[in-house]
Order: sequence, then C-alpha cells, then structure tokens
Amino acid sequence: MTLEFFRKHCMKKPGFSEDLPFGPDVLVFRVAGKMFALMDVNTFVSVNLKCDPERAIELREQYPGITPGYHMNKQHWNTILTDDTVPPKLLLELADHSYELVRDSLPKKLREGLV
Repeated sequence: MTLEFFRKHCMKKPGFSEDLPFGPDVLVFRVAGKMFALMDVNTFVSVNLKCDPERAIELREQYPGITPGYHMNKQHWNTILTDDTVPPKLLLELADHSYELVRDSLPKKLREGLV
C-alpha cells in the first residue's frame, strides 16, 4: 500500500487533519486535533494505529506484521507493516477503528461538530 492511497482513505473522515509535529519525517493524522495515525512520511514501511487492547492482542497473535506500537503505549497502539504482510483491506479497517476510537473519546460537543 502506498502512503498516498492510505492518506486518501483517511482524509475523507470528518475532522481529519494532518501535520508534522515531530519533525519533517513523521506524519500524523488527527481527528479534531487528536492523533489516530503516525507514520514515516518518506518510507511508509509501517503505521502506528490506536486499537482496542483486547483486539490488539488478538491481531498481534494472528499477524506477524502487527506488533506493539513503536514508541507508543503498547497496550493501546499497534505498529502495522505496510508491505502486504497485513492484508491492505485489514490495514484500512484498522485505520478506521483507530479513527473511531479517538473520535469516540472526544467530548460530545466536539464529536457533534465534526463535519
């Protein structure tokens, strides 16, 4: 999967924004200012996505391309390889899951204001 394909999928989501808060190489996708995806903008070999803790464990056991989040809270974040070790459809589903987890954690007023 390419970064551009992944980016186009994510940018359709309400409240989406992106920035480079950790320097010119690390791209972050956000919903209402809260991070839901983090990746290297130059190589896009993996992406960090938030995940339900129980599901995160199951995914790590099932897919060698899914590991505890690199430089992230290992309970709530996974690092997912983008080299088709993990099916592209699943990668997009996990991006949606990450977005939804972060969106649902926002205050009600922010959630309702997303367009």
